[in-house]
Amino acid sequence: MRRIIGLDLGSKTVGVAKSDLLHTLASPHKTIYFKNEDYSQALDLTVEELSQFNVEKIVLGLPKHMSGEVGIRGEISLDFKKALEKAGFEVVLWDERLSSKAATSVLIEGNVSRKKRKTLIDQVAAVIILQGYLDSL
Repeated sequence: MRRIIGLDLGSKTVGVAKSDLLHTLASPHKTIYFKNEDYSQALDLTVEELSQFNVEKIVLGLPKHMSGEVGIRGEISLDFKKALEKAGFEVVLWDERLSSKAATSVLIEGNVSRKKRKTLIDQVAAVIILQGYLDSL
């Protein structure tokens, strides 16, 4: 079976989550760090990381304003989606409004230290994005 991968694209990091083989549960995988706003580097590092998986599809978080409009961050995600598709991946966009806030809440409730939260926040946000998609199936 193939995995579904969740991605939370930021300005310096990509949070990566992976599904189980039955596509029911998302779990954190890794945070990829890249130079600030260097999405070409982000793409290269992400594709390299995903080469270790048999990827069925990618669920990429699409940041939107609370009004539902796609802003600058959303446009960056749309461009990243196109680049991933050119690299041969099937990509589904998933509304990620409030995913980082939810991830922060989960980590605080789990008594994770502030220092440790910084290293986990992107992975947990990717898990929230991916789990939302998996639950919709």
